[in-house]
Amino acid sequence: MKYQVFNRKFHYWAAFGIAIPTLIIICSGIVLQLKKHSAWIQPPEQTGSMGGPVISFDQVLEICRSIPEAEIASWDDINRVDVRPSLGMLKVWAKSSWEIQIDSKTGRVLQVAYRRSDLIESIHDGSWFHDSVKLSIFLPAGIMLLLLWLTGMYLFILPYYVRWRRKLKKSRVRSRES
Repeated sequence: MKYQVFNRKFHYWAAFGIAIPTLIIICSGIVLQLKKHSAWIQPPEQTGSMGGPVISFDQVLEICRSIPEAEIASWDDINRVDVRPSLGMLKVWAKSSWEIQIDSKTGRVLQVAYRRSDLIESIHDGSWFHDSVKLSIFLPAGIMLLLLWLTGMYLFILPYYVRWRRKLKKSRVRSRES
């Protein structure tokens, strides 16, 4: 079988085989591109009192406990804390996907909002389905997408290369004749 025929058949069947995971990756990636522009995806960052953080982590936990929708009882219920000194605030991401933004000087709650970007990211990388799905379907789909890109570039460049070679060959023949 010629390489070109194999390449076209590979391109055809590989594209079919990774169509659904690739569609999920593309669509979720498009949504993630908009996360800083859509409060529905990711809450916008609020600005607190300028200066370094003054409140303690014990105070942060108490503030978070006072917000019922976040469902925080202990540090076990918190996914992560992101301190933003340049904005004078800190973000607390609860495992329940709620985000609490707290003024790092006064302890005032600046915003409480549901955060969807982490869910969308887990769909994007396949871990939302299961870690085995991430590694057995989404990783191979990503590798196949790279191979499809490479074979697609080959198929795109090949006609130009063939024309260039013909033109070069004709010019050599002409130069020999003269």
